[in-house]
Amino acid sequence: MGNTIGQYLVAVLILLVGSAFRRLFSRLLSKLLFALTKRYTGGVSEDELHSLLIQPLSVLLLVVTLQLAGATLTYPHGPTAVAAGGQLPWHEVLLLRLLALAFIVAAARVALRLVDFALLVTSRRATLRAAPGPTRLDNQFLPFAKDLLKVFLIIVATLIALGQVFNVNVTALIGGLGIGGLAVAFAAKESLENLIASFTIFLDQPFGVGDLVTAGPVSGTVEKIGFRSTRLRTAEKSYLTVPNKSMIDKPLDNLSLRTSRRVGFSLTFDHCTTSAQLHAIIADAVEIMKAHSLVTQDVQMKFSALTPIGKEVSVQYFVETTSYDKYLDVKEDLNYRLVEVVEHHGGLFSSAAVAAANSGKS
Repeated sequence: MGNTIGQYLVAVLILLVGSAFRRLFSRLLSKLLFALTKRYTGGVSEDELHSLLIQPLSVLLLVVTLQLAGATLTYPHGPTAVAAGGQLPWHEVLLLRLLALAFIVAAARVALRLVDFALLVTSRRATLRAAPGPTRLDNQFLPFAKDLLKVFLIIVATLIALGQVFNVNVTALIGGLGIGGLAVAFAAKESLENLIASFTIFLDQPFGVGDLVTAGPVSGTVEKIGFRSTRLRTAEKSYLTVPNKSMIDKPLDNLSLRTSRRVGFSLTFDHCTTSAQLHAIIADAVEIMKAHSLVTQDVQMKFSALTPIGKEVSVQYFVETTSYDKYLDVKEDLNYRLVEVVEHHGGLFSSAAVAAANSGKS
């Protein structure tokens, strides 16, 4: 085959050393990287960097080992003959191209893990800067930037593979894409609209990760804002995916930004309840609601209507909290107190109103 025994021994030695010590070399390389970036990696440990980089670095070193071992051997036609249009056997051409493709894929994986590491560092530094935790902008921007960088790296790796492995004229390909861009844009019209909507959401910030929102018929807590869609966790704990375009085209109510929650309902008293009792019930109930620490002072409780089934009193107050659980707790507490006030003054709720409500439910 035109090679000496010494060349074969060197190739085998490179393969053995590379295979046996590639994990060790991977750890040494990640240690070197951590040492170089240690002053900027606040909050990120060396073990976290190792867990991200060791596996892809190990694969990359294995591919490099195979290439180095192959480079020590002499072939009937040199590797440059592929680029020059030489007549290499098809299996040699396939092997060379597979090694080149494997190197590009392995290097791209390392680059993607470095993006994960960079975004992890940025997230930890943001958490350290803000004592209560990362801001809404951090929660929204960092995952978006991570996905954007990864898409960019994948596109670059794909173009390099097309040019170096498959001998595609990348410049001509990009130029052709410019001509066919209109057709592609028309075919992917909705995807492009959703992508533009994602930038609009990021720049305008009508909502962020963790906000409770209602957009048209859908409602839920925002868990992720992606390129094409926004993921919501509904009250039923289902995972709802909404196109970004729908999130900005419809009127959007960011419930997390409201300062208080409104409570409104009506009480219907029996006609046996006297005016004096009604006055006393309303006065005491308003006093109790205003005295609550989480209720605003603009409490309204009015004798609003006189109906055939009873005397109707409307109640409205606002609970100063964005927490739904606290809102329910305050509402329950005040409902109990309202019942106690009515019982204390001898008032009676209208049985006809209760019967009508029950028949309406059935």
